[in-house]
Amino acid sequence: MILETERLILRPWEETDAEDLYEYAKDTRVGPVCGWMPHTDTENSREIIRDVLSGPGNFAVCPKETGRPAGSIGLMVGAASNIGLPDTEGEIGYWIAVPFWGQGLMPEAAAAVIRHAFEDVGLEKLWAGYFDGNDRSRRVLEKCGFVYQHTNEDVYWARLDRNVTEHILRLTREAFLEQYRP
Repeated sequence: MILETERLILRPWEETDAEDLYEYAKDTRVGPVCGWMPHTDTENSREIIRDVLSGPGNFAVCPKETGRPAGSIGLMVGAASNIGLPDTEGEIGYWIAVPFWGQGLMPEAAAAVIRHAFEDVGLEKLWAGYFDGNDRSRRVLEKCGFVYQHTNEDVYWARLDRNVTEHILRLTREAFLEQYRP
């Protein structure tokens, strides 16, 4: 499936994206605040595409001007979620490379995935989280209408091998309809 916005193409990841992924995912300012370690080389990025990003609901975030991945966004429905949800609910997760920060691309990508989740997939609720201190991620969620629900403190995050504080937000179908429908 491909989703399109004014400035972006959201498309499935391909193994041929490994060099582009590595270029951005090796940056220590990106992975750790999103819950994963920086990539170590192009082959590491290729493995992550093969084992994680090529799964259903994951999209490469590609600016139309380049057609190359600048980030990633995923929709995990039900049991595919990191937080164990019923099949009527989903979770979104995302990141964007440092050179694209502050351009409003991730709220644009998230809005497309949110619309897809509620209109095409028929979900009732969406959930998302961010680690304490990741204000960029928090702002994306707030711009998209997510509302704070709770905080989980001192949670062991295996991919980082450390404890984190995570903040959980929610967007309901009703709130989506109020925000995204005139």
